[in-house]
Amino acid sequence: MRTVQYFRVVQAVRQLCIDSCYELGEDVLDALKQALENETNPTAKSVLEKLLQNAQIASNERIPICQDTGLAVFFAEQGADVRICPPEDKPEAALEDAINEGVRLGYTEGLLRKSVVSEPLFSRENTGDNTPAIIHHKITSGDKLEISVITKGGGCENKSRFKMFNPTASAEEVGQWICRTAQEAGANACPPFVIGVGIGGDFELSAILSKKALLRSLKDKNPNEKYAKLEDELLEKINQTNVGPQGFGGLTTALGVKIEYAPCHIASLPVSVNIECHAHRHKSVSL
Repeated sequence: MRTVQYFRVVQAVRQLCIDSCYELGEDVLDALKQALENETNPTAKSVLEKLLQNAQIASNERIPICQDTGLAVFFAEQGADVRICPPEDKPEAALEDAINEGVRLGYTEGLLRKSVVSEPLFSRENTGDNTPAIIHHKITSGDKLEISVITKGGGCENKSRFKMFNPTASAEEVGQWICRTAQEAGANACPPFVIGVGIGGDFELSAILSKKALLRSLKDKNPNEKYAKLEDELLEKINQTNVGPQGFGGLTTALGVKIEYAPCHIASLPVSVNIECHAHRHKSVSL
């Protein structure tokens, strides 16, 4: 059994939150640069140049890429041979407590906007520290603790969609709906997008898969040839919609489409689309 100290998790999460809000990943930066090189629309080229300039300023000056520093969404995979050692004054503290404490520190010390309300419908009072985070915790084999965060903005999240298709629906029908969802998101979700798609499972699992898909590098290929082909086809079709960077038209409405899938009930075909803006902020750490 391997032990990871509670405050090691706290500090790692703190840094993940700050770094993700200040720095775009190399895969996203490279995709934006490639989009700029390929773009023929003058307005779209100007927008892409400004997005890259903004990302550079944020990284150099250690300030947020966007004023909406997002809801912190975590995927934590804890090996069965890993134990979180709580501090003496918090003997009952667990992994989720450490993650939330790290978020609290990161958003406070990193001067990141706090965007979480404690109750969603009536009072909507801000919690003041961007907690609680959304945490998807999974026990796996081995002795590693893998933690990934997406700092997800509200504008793009609001354009995410779910649909329960008839199980007889074709890949073409599903693809058309995914493309329409991206097109309808439009300028409100700050394109060019990264689009996560979850197919299969059930109502809630498809949505989780669509969010998890956003953790994949834009440079990778789906290991399943059929889904890899579908990802490429969807990206091509979405980029033909002429939504373009920030909705001004152009060749680049999306930087990538990533699909995750799972087995599902014979009577079901759930599909979720999670829209991510051009400020695709995610980081990972292995402890």
